[in-house]
Amino acid sequence: MTWTTAADLKAQVKRWWDQGALLTTPTEDNAFPKRLKLKKPTSTELADRFAEVQRWIKNLEREAKYYRLVWREVNHRVLGVNKVPAEIWIDSLDDALAFIDKHRDAKRFAELKELSLESQPAVVPWLQKRPLRALALADDWPRLLDIIAWTARHPRPGLYLRQVDIPGVDSKFIESHRAVLGELFDLALPPEAVDQSATGVRGFCRRYGFCDKPIRPRFRILDPGLALLQTGTDQDITVTHDTFARLDIPVNKVFMTENEINFLSFPSTERSLVIFSSGYGFEALAEAEWLRSRRIYYWGDIDTHGFAILAAAAGFVRQSRLHFGVRAAQIEFDGLTGEIVKDQHRRLLTTLEHPLDRQRNLGAPAGCDASQAFEGGAGGGGGLRRHHENPQRSIFANYTRMKLPRNIIRVKIFRSWRQRIVFACGKRRPAPAAG
Repeated sequence: MTWTTAADLKAQVKRWWDQGALLTTPTEDNAFPKRLKLKKPTSTELADRFAEVQRWIKNLEREAKYYRLVWREVNHRVLGVNKVPAEIWIDSLDDALAFIDKHRDAKRFAELKELSLESQPAVVPWLQKRPLRALALADDWPRLLDIIAWTARHPRPGLYLRQVDIPGVDSKFIESHRAVLGELFDLALPPEAVDQSATGVRGFCRRYGFCDKPIRPRFRILDPGLALLQTGTDQDITVTHDTFARLDIPVNKVFMTENEINFLSFPSTERSLVIFSSGYGFEALAEAEWLRSRRIYYWGDIDTHGFAILAAAAGFVRQSRLHFGVRAAQIEFDGLTGEIVKDQHRRLLTTLEHPLDRQRNLGAPAGCDASQAFEGGAGGGGGLRRHHENPQRSIFANYTRMKLPRNIIRVKIFRSWRQRIVFACGKRRPAPAAG
């Protein structure tokens, strides 16, 4: 039977709740009474399945405590005159809430709204926009309002988040609620108290004038002759980003990797250092102008994640646009292939176009065939995601040339017992003089 049941009606009202329509201020579109969708028997079904139709009508009538049935008479040539439901309506908000047992939640939301009107009326539009999110935060809402009030009294306080002293607010509360506090601060704080250039959870402290924990680049100097600490030990050093920006270490090559084992096992190399970039941490290096005159190599996974990190590195070296005009190379693996994770990479170019284009002005041009190596492999053997954690055993075996802007040299593929890719970023060598 495909006719609308009482459970179907309840599901329709539940969707109103899930959309927040039963908690927000009524408008012309969602004012009561509201009509529910009703799929009813046709004239043919009424004649052929009359007993089933009678049971269907009785079930609807039995459950009709919070909805109203509108009837119409059907004059059938065989069955005579019969009344069947033509429409079903919910007449009031109370009926809708009672039908899905949400009266208590609606009352709680009204209390949150009233509390906000008394304390921080500027955040009431947020409640109207995100009523279910507000209900999920109901137990924490008074503390959130207290934090907003404190920040309004102390704009751009210049304190670490765990230094903020508000009765009833523990030291980790603000850190764990930065996302929602950011939305509320934007509504409640004056424009001069908000740094519009800082965005997202990671920019929370700078946006609202709190002290941020310093970013700490970690690096190893690979040339013993350039050691900063005359201890005769491995030069594995962590400093604040301000300190790193002022070092100006006399190296020619800088390697970056997000894999700690790669970082720790990197061999001694003349006039070189390696930086543990730890994912997307290139902003820690943005103020180190001395790096821009070095040749920079990014060493990462051959997958969409690795290309996303490459985008951050490319933005760091200020290239205008990275063209992924790559001719898919035949990638061969010997017997010690390591882990091969088969995956679908059909969204590779989309991944490149969206977060990279939007955030870094990077992307793949039309006709790019780099996806071949990621979707099906160069030999059609399935998508590959490669990990490599042994820089000492890697050798240059093959590379693909790209259409490159001035400050990108080439893409090289390391071939060994595991497969890696190195993106060499830096200034292109000048062409040799003629003659």
